[in-house]
Amino acid sequence: MRWRPPFALLGAWLALLALLALTVTLSFVPLGNLNSGIALTIAATKAAIVAAVFMELRHRGTRTYIFAGAGLFWLGILLWLGMMDFLTRT
Repeated sequence: MRWRPPFALLGAWLALLALLALTVTLSFVPLGNLNSGIALTIAATKAAIVAAVFMELRHRGTRTYIFAGAGLFWLGILLWLGMMDFLTRT
């Protein structure tokens, strides 16, 4: 009997490959200030796919979503404090 990966894993892998190709393609297109925003949007989409499929957050309860959101909120605080330290130095 031959093992086949679940459809969700295969779909996530194909989506991540497509987003990777899109990121590489857009890196060669001069979009000015939009490059950073588009790259961050693609990166956030990739992170959401990884969290939903590979971390199996889509099958968990509300409490897991709350703790995952709290982790992201804490990461945002740390990044904000680090950026403020960097921007206020002379």
